[in-house]
Parts: sequence; C-alpha cells; structure tokens
Amino acid sequence: RKDMWQIVRSLRASGVTIILTTHYIEEAEEMADRIGVMAKGELILVERKDELMRKLGKKQLVLHLHHRLAGIPPELAAYGLELNVDGSELMYTYDTRAERTGISALMKDISAAGIVFTDLNTTQSSLEDIFVDLVTKSR
Repeated sequence: RKDMWQIVRSLRASGVTIILTTHYIEEAEEMADRIGVMAKGELILVERKDELMRKLGKKQLVLHLHHRLAGIPPELAAYGLELNVDGSELMYTYDTRAERTGISALMKDISAAGIVFTDLNTTQSSLEDIFVDLVTKSR
C-alpha cells in the first residue's frame, strides 16, 4: 500500500492528473487538489480542496476556563456557545467567511461576565466534517 501511494505521489509531482476514488477521507485530504463529493449516486460538488475548506469549513474557538461553569451565562446566550461536559471549556463556532467573526465582542462580553480563561486555541473543521455535513444535508 505504501509503495502504491509513493507511485501516486511521484506521478502527481510530475504533473500527471490522477482520478482517485476512495472511502478514506484522510487519503483524499492528503493527496487531492480537487475534491468531488457523491451522495446517492450523484456528484453533488466538485471544488478545489483549499476552496472547499475555505467555503464550507468552520472554525472553533475553545477557551480553557480557570473555573468550571455550571452553565452558559444568559448574557452570552446570543453567541450560541457550547460548554463541554465538565464545564471546563467554552466553545464558539464561527464562520471565517463572515465580515465579522464576533470574536472581539465575545471576548469583551466574556470579560464583562467575569469569566477567566487560562488558555485558548482554534480548530478548523476537517474534510471529513465537511463531507459528513454535505452528505447529511443531501438526504
């Protein structure tokens, strides 16, 4: 299997167009420049991988809280925040294509609510997340 992927990589590097069908999304994410998604036997989307990730991908801001929360304060309800099971992380999902992500206002409101966090990080949805979302919506 490794040898086959090495051959595919070298062909790709030399400019050969390769049409690959796979059920392994990790392979598509690693190898493909363009992605086609099929659902119910129909091609529902063909897009450059980077453009697909930009258009349909979401980002999530995760705040690691200094003190656990029992629930999301009412004054933050408009942000659609999620709290993890043990109340130690607050998650905000946002669209990177939006003119404003709302992060600045969220940070101000979190501070005003007296919530202190010790760390933060962002994550980007994977190609698998996007695929599952597309196929689920096409049902």
